[in-house]
Amino acid sequence: MPRAKVQKKAAKRKTTRRSRGRLAPAKEARGLVAADIVLDLEQPEIGELAALVRQKGGAAIGAYREPLSGRSLLLAALPIDAVEPTPFQRDLSPTHARRLADRIDETGVFLDPLIVVRGEGGQLWTPNGRHRLAAAKFLGLRQITALVSPDESLAYRILALNTEKAHNLKDRSLEVVRMARSLAQREGRKKETEFAAQFEAPELITLGIVYEDDARFGGGAYSGFLKKVDRFSDRALATSLREREGHAARIREIDAAVKRIVAQLQERGLKSPYLKNYVVARINPVRFHKAKKGDAKPPMPVPAALTRMLASANKFDPATVSSRDLALVAAVAESSE
Repeated sequence: MPRAKVQKKAAKRKTTRRSRGRLAPAKEARGLVAADIVLDLEQPEIGELAALVRQKGGAAIGAYREPLSGRSLLLAALPIDAVEPTPFQRDLSPTHARRLADRIDETGVFLDPLIVVRGEGGQLWTPNGRHRLAAAKFLGLRQITALVSPDESLAYRILALNTEKAHNLKDRSLEVVRMARSLAQREGRKKETEFAAQFEAPELITLGIVYEDDARFGGGAYSGFLKKVDRFSDRALATSLREREGHAARIREIDAAVKRIVAQLQERGLKSPYLKNYVVARINPVRFHKAKKGDAKPPMPVPAALTRMLASANKFDPATVSSRDLALVAAVAESSE
């Protein structure tokens, strides 16, 4: 390719990255003004929460209306043992909690209040502060500060706000499936589609069920395939979860077959970190399907896709794989990274 053309393409990519990095403010202001945000602790909408905080051994510090929606929030001090993480939150990482505790101790301040809601049994839940709570306990704090919301459903919507520290696929999938199970007990007759915003993506529920059974499952190899065929169901959430249990069982069968193929390829002397991804790509029945923006209909139903995928895995001939194939896969993967 001529040098001038290469430089032109590079300049275009640089311009695109720069434009993506800009975050222009909205043209029209929205939300409350300062005078509307202040809220008296004696207001009925916040008084019940303040009483609950005092009952738990804490103290109400102040109250305000959240500036976007106007919903009430109570700023409170709470005993460290009065707060529990939601049962469907991602698993605690002791390493991360210890590192966080060390940083808090180094700075000498605990700045970020936990978000707290009332749990199903009257307890206080934090839907997004498991590591801060663990760090505070490690440091021996008596009290923590919290923003207590009367909106209990916030516990199921908070995942969408977790953008500062990206969850890996396993964390996101496990959190979503735990949330789905909890909601199925509370509102299992509602359609799964009604919880689309909370769950983020349908394949996360299916992958989460697999991860529950096998924490070492390599879900990344199957994520792209499931994105093409998995959709939120119009069936009741409880019913949909039972169907997804079947899908997860089939994925475990496929993964077992893939592992056998990878072992056979390794015995032939083929060594590559992309072996599993290569095999999964080869047996993917929708690998050549180009998804169109806004295309709600999958190229084939999940059960049919999984059945064909397992059949392809069982018929896979390791002798058809060459080192050249793997080199090409590696080159494509590295360029995409």
